[in-house]
Amino acid sequence: MSSTPSGNETDRLALLAIKSQIARESPGALSSWNNTIHVCDWEGVSCTRKRHPQRVSALELVSHGLAGSISPFIGNLSFLRRIDLSDNRLYGEISPEIGRLRRLRYLNLSSNSFNEVIPANLTYCLDLQVLSLSRNQLVGRIPDDISNLSKLKYLAVAGNSITGVIPHWLGNLSYLSALFVGPNKLKGGIPEELGRLARLEILVVQGNMLSGIIPESLYNLSSLQVLAAAVNQLQGSLPSDIGIRLPDLQYLLLGANQIGGPIPASLSNASRLLSIDLPINNFIGFMPTDIGRLKYLFHLNIGGNHIEADNVHGWEFLTSLKNCSYLKRLIMLDNKLGGVLPTSIANLSTQLEQLQMGANQISGSIPSGIENLVNLNVLALFETLLTCTIPEVVGKLRQLRLLVLYNSRFTGFIPSSLGNLTQLITLELYGNGLQGPIPPSLGNLQQLEILDLSRNNLSGNIPKEIVSLPFLSDSINLSNNSLVGPLPEEVGSLTNLRTFAVSGNKLSGKIPDTIGKCEAIEHLFMNNNFFNGSIPPSLSKIRGLTGLFLSYNHLTGTIPSSLGSIKDLQALDLSHNYLTGSIPQSLEDLNFSSYVNLGLSNDDGLMYLNASGGLNLSFNHLSGEVPTNGIFKNATAISLVGNDGLCGGVPELNLPQCPVKSSENKKRSRLLKLVIPIVVTIIFFLILSSFALLYWKQKPKQPTSSVHLLEDQNFRVSYAELVKATSGFSSTNLIGLGRYGSVYKGIMDHGNTIVAIKVFNLLYRSASRSFIAECEALRNIRHRNLIKRHGCIPN
Repeated sequence: MSSTPSGNETDRLALLAIKSQIARESPGALSSWNNTIHVCDWEGVSCTRKRHPQRVSALELVSHGLAGSISPFIGNLSFLRRIDLSDNRLYGEISPEIGRLRRLRYLNLSSNSFNEVIPANLTYCLDLQVLSLSRNQLVGRIPDDISNLSKLKYLAVAGNSITGVIPHWLGNLSYLSALFVGPNKLKGGIPEELGRLARLEILVVQGNMLSGIIPESLYNLSSLQVLAAAVNQLQGSLPSDIGIRLPDLQYLLLGANQIGGPIPASLSNASRLLSIDLPINNFIGFMPTDIGRLKYLFHLNIGGNHIEADNVHGWEFLTSLKNCSYLKRLIMLDNKLGGVLPTSIANLSTQLEQLQMGANQISGSIPSGIENLVNLNVLALFETLLTCTIPEVVGKLRQLRLLVLYNSRFTGFIPSSLGNLTQLITLELYGNGLQGPIPPSLGNLQQLEILDLSRNNLSGNIPKEIVSLPFLSDSINLSNNSLVGPLPEEVGSLTNLRTFAVSGNKLSGKIPDTIGKCEAIEHLFMNNNFFNGSIPPSLSKIRGLTGLFLSYNHLTGTIPSSLGSIKDLQALDLSHNYLTGSIPQSLEDLNFSSYVNLGLSNDDGLMYLNASGGLNLSFNHLSGEVPTNGIFKNATAISLVGNDGLCGGVPELNLPQCPVKSSENKKRSRLLKLVIPIVVTIIFFLILSSFALLYWKQKPKQPTSSVHLLEDQNFRVSYAELVKATSGFSSTNLIGLGRYGSVYKGIMDHGNTIVAIKVFNLLYRSASRSFIAECEALRNIRHRNLIKRHGCIPN
């Protein structure tokens, strides 16, 4: 380009070299980087205007889908002041040539995949004010050379795998206002020298392995707005005057440490506080009663501590929180809160989204007015002493996504109004004293992923609406109730479900064949019921099945050999049924475990189901030889007791030996199998020939019709009379059934004569011959145990 200045030509060539090392990009991201468009008009490129016009001063390609490495030619862009390539897929090392950019003030390479060490020669960028390398895969230590960047205001290396310690020299960067060094793999303590950073507003050291106490000097940083040191191993306590010494504090994030002592009452003096997050520590005592003075507070989490409340005074803090009109999350799980839950809970902000107070000693009932919290999406009151019914008004909390009330003492029926919570994802009511049927209205919860109603006293049938929910992808657990009836055929609709548990009920009928459509199921618990019939072969279609439990039912038939095709199966329990036949040899191919503990944790409501072995076929009526390969090699991984017909197997099973068949016996057996049918056939034809000869000897010399032959002149009767005598051959007069016909009782001569009437079914090919032969035999034979023949009537 003749109009391009020579200096700009250097920049253009450098940018094209950078483009050449970009392997992929979002469609059209760098399409403007060509010879027909001026370099200063290229996507993401800015140029200088005054002293050195049209030199590239900024390269900003945020979220452009760039994949590849940074070319060393980036060092030729000598007028660059700003580089922002964040949120791409760049990898490899951060080009050391960036250290040649003496005018660089802003470098942001965060949210990529750089996986080398931080270049030490970045120290030559003496004007650098912002260095952001967070959320990469960087390793090694923070280079000491960075201590020369005296103008640095913002340093972020969080979200990497950086090791070592937090450098003490950071306290010399007097302009530093934001320091992000966590999460990483840093050890040691928080340096006391950081207390010299008078301009420091944000300190994030969370997610490391830091120990010791928070230095006292940090509490002198009156400019500090964010103190985030969660998920470390810090100890000590908070100073009683923390809210006075840190008046601008907005975020206090110290969760998952070992910090103890009381929560300082002075926190209410830090009037700008937005979030207090102190879970999983050792805080004790009562909550500050005037915490409600923090009118901008939106997040309060003190879960997993030893905070107390057992009277009106202890609960005053909750009443004061009604003044926090921006409060969205109130989390007080797993403390020592006791007594009756105050009714003032209904006066909390209507902006409240989470109310979590489970794992406490709260008693009484859910306060009336709970329906006022119209924006609530999480209500967690699990593991409490609440003894009430679940209020119908809970169904008015239309934004609820998690309703977690398990392992408490709730009684009564499950409110049908819960079917109005159409945004619900998780419904966990297990481990209570709930009674009555499962409301079919729960079928309206089309977004539901987890349903756990186990360990209650529920009765009635399983509504088909429940097993027709399309998004149930995690689990249905209805175990340990008193549910009856069959399993609905609609269970086949649960195509995305991973765990299905109905064990410990009174369910009956056959296991629906449609269950084979549940292709995503991994754990299937149907033991301890009254299921009967055979095991559906369709179970073999569930390829990802790892645990199948059908023990303690009334199942019959044989074990489907197709179960051997479920390659992921690790536990199969068919014990305590009425299964017959032999053990399919195909089970040898399964990868059973010698000890299996399948199911979700107790916290999720599914009981642990332990199998003494990976394969349990005990207490059935199985017979035949036990396979000796695969799982059957390990006697500790299988259980076959209570099957008296089994034999063989590995010696450790202590089963009787199977009968040995010698080669001579095998030959004799094959010979007998060949000779016996021949002999039987010959004897049959000899007998048939004898009857035929006897028949021809007794045959009249003059041919007569069968009608004349069988007529008895002393007793003539019509077919119509026979119909009348048997009331139209009514079933009430049926007295016997044979291969070729039926025998009826008949009353003739106006009730004076009782006769037996045999009607032949001429649809059978041999019926007519049998008709003639039997009539002829009865004509010539007399015996005290044979009734007298009166006549034969062909129809």
